[in-house]
Amino acid sequence: MRDQPPHLPPPEDVLEIGAPEQFAALANPLRQRLLFALGHRPATIRQLAAQLDAKKGNVAHHLKVLREAGLIHMAETRQVRGGTEQYYQRTARHMVVAEPQAAGTAAMLAAFAQELDLSPVETHLTLRHLRLSPAKARELGETLARLVDEAEEDAEEQPLHGVLVALYQQALPASTSGSG
Repeated sequence: MRDQPPHLPPPEDVLEIGAPEQFAALANPLRQRLLFALGHRPATIRQLAAQLDAKKGNVAHHLKVLREAGLIHMAETRQVRGGTEQYYQRTARHMVVAEPQAAGTAAMLAAFAQELDLSPVETHLTLRHLRLSPAKARELGETLARLVDEAEEDAEEQPLHGVLVALYQQALPASTSGSG
């Protein structure tokens, strides 16, 4: 592919999100979408702006914030007519938020909603509440994570699909003593 540099270093496998500047960086839907877009391959500002239908200056600003937070890095530069192309890449294939914060979660869900809205085909979205013992909840979480991690990808020319998996224990209302 002409727009890809030849040799890019692979990202780390897992990055645990925990620093305040990382949570601040994640608290913006466009930055979330940029991270989604950089999930499979490095890209330039021009490529990202075209893919996300955003202005190059806006993309450049948000990439700077993500870079300063350690969520992306410049993977490579290439000399082209009239200048230098910079390819950005996520610092990790998987980013794990050990203790999610409301602003980052809200931004991720807003970015997810934008992705759903832009999908050219019908999407599948389900919310279901289940009564599960802690052991069954842990087993379900592990199974869901394994399904996503072990999903075989098709060839690069196939459409890209997003997967959002969440398992959480629903909070009891403040007036409830815990008995039901």
